[in-house]
Amino acid sequence: MARVKGSNIHAARRKKILKQAKGYFGSKHKLYRTAKEQVMHSLKYSYRDRRQTKRNMRKLWITRINAACRMNDISYSKFINGLNKADIKVNRKMLSEIAIDDPKAFTQLVKQAKGALEGKVVKAETKKEEVKTDVKEKASKKEDSKDFSKMTVAELKAVAKEKGIAGYTTMKKADLIDALK
Repeated sequence: MARVKGSNIHAARRKKILKQAKGYFGSKHKLYRTAKEQVMHSLKYSYRDRRQTKRNMRKLWITRINAACRMNDISYSKFINGLNKADIKVNRKMLSEIAIDDPKAFTQLVKQAKGALEGKVVKAETKKEEVKTDVKEKASKKEDSKDFSKMTVAELKAVAKEKGIAGYTTMKKADLIDALK
């Protein structure tokens, strides 16, 4: 049986490793053997560090939340416990962003957490109802604040039909905009 060298595959494999090692210091990007070793280590490090990044970010968020909690005279652990008792489900990333961007909203969350720790729990049903009414109010405000001039005639007619405007089918665009306002 004839000997098979596999030169094309062999060269491609080496080329792939050297391409991955591009930018490494010294012989690690030039010589195949050292490049292969460094690429294997690099892949291990990247795998490990993708997990460590998640841990580090969580630590950072907790540190930021703790700092904001201390400004509101409560510890981090009591704050999180209070949020759980108040049945407020907000992850640490969002709590951290709220603490940085909107301290007043964070203070409101702290008040709710303190209230829940003292036993003043707002029922989840009333919260849901409040959220539903808020959503409905926002939706009605959005409808009122729509820019009808940017809409097409077909879209305007659909909105007119929803609002129950009579004779919308024969109206021109300007008439539809006036009727909707």
